[in-house]
Amino acid sequence: MHNAVDEWAQLRSQYSLIAGVDEVGRGPLIGNVVTAAVILDPLKPISGLADSKKLTAKRRDALYEEIIQNALAYSVAFATPQEIDEINILHATMLAMQRAVLQLAVLPEYVMIDGNRCPDIPFPCEAVVKGDSRVAEISAASIVAKVVRDREMEALDLAYPDYGFAKHKGYPTAAHMAALEKFGPLDMHRRSFKPVARLLD
Repeated sequence: MHNAVDEWAQLRSQYSLIAGVDEVGRGPLIGNVVTAAVILDPLKPISGLADSKKLTAKRRDALYEEIIQNALAYSVAFATPQEIDEINILHATMLAMQRAVLQLAVLPEYVMIDGNRCPDIPFPCEAVVKGDSRVAEISAASIVAKVVRDREMEALDLAYPDYGFAKHKGYPTAAHMAALEKFGPLDMHRRSFKPVARLLD
């Protein structure tokens, strides 16, 4: 967060309730796209917030606990594989982000979204490219979403150990593709994604 303070100082002097929003799971072939919205408490700063992809699983888990204990509000929302197949991954991601923001127990005054577009929400909103490494609230949201989705994949791995979900988290790795070829798609696989669609043809 080297320059985050300066970058958003004016915004923070204007708004005290800023929600950060991020998603995890646009690229995998299976499962929900998971979004989180987080409003941090300025009186309970959390050190070490960063893009969830740059943290170890152990560090993410520790930060996740700290975020959910200390945030003013947080929420997690999903778009299902069926929704992804019906409206496409981009629209499903926007829908899940919208759900996460609207579920917050504390209404934000301003919303910052990781990426280059905002979902349809009734609050002032700004999309921040690489926001998960520039804005503390978005970093926190990326950590919450990543931990929730990874845990879903670990649960799926217990139910379907042949597919290796705990390792690849549903991404189209060689191991995942080989398992798909051998065992076929599950109900939770995204039918509209090419590697899955190809097998169903």
